[in-house]
Amino acid sequence: MNAKIISKPKRGRGRPKKQAVETLETRELLLRAGMAMLTQTGFMQSSIDPILKSVGVPKGSFYYYFSSKEVFGLAVLARYRRYFEAKLDGFLLDEAFLPLDRLERFALDAQDGMARHDFKRGCLVGNLEQESSLLSEAFQQALKETYQSWQSRVASCLREAEKQTLIAENSQIDRLSQAFWIGWEGAVHRSRLEKSGEALTVFIEFYLGAIRLN
Repeated sequence: MNAKIISKPKRGRGRPKKQAVETLETRELLLRAGMAMLTQTGFMQSSIDPILKSVGVPKGSFYYYFSSKEVFGLAVLARYRRYFEAKLDGFLLDEAFLPLDRLERFALDAQDGMARHDFKRGCLVGNLEQESSLLSEAFQQALKETYQSWQSRVASCLREAEKQTLIAENSQIDRLSQAFWIGWEGAVHRSRLEKSGEALTVFIEFYLGAIRLN
């Protein structure tokens, strides 16, 4: 009778996979903590120490995930851009509402969000823009690309409003979308200063009133 040969089970690769998952999770935690910090303060004068402390990562280990503070800052900006674009799409692509109402709902939601954080948090991109002259060319370019992406979303919403004759035909849509973000960032900064959502209310009412057909 031949002896039954029992093959040894192949050694699993569970541990490396677990380590990869843990690395991704830690990186994401650092990015989220970075977003929270940069919505409240600038980048140049900020320290990574509070971020590391909040997620329990030793300072020496930080450079395993990011080669420098600037690389970290750019990654935070990219992460915030994706987060904010998803938020914009959630409002501006919602066909249950008219296009201009979508803009107003976005503004009201942002106002509520600032109030929940006692107006200590603003727009990460707006905060970085205020110190753009001190940032690298890579940072400045990333900020410009972020604004272009956000403006294109508002422009699409305004074009839909134009098709529905909610705003005048042949409106300068691209300039209107640019004006939206220029005014928006100013209103966010004023709201933080005054610890009130009044500036955001004034801005969105004035903006929509100026472009809406009676």
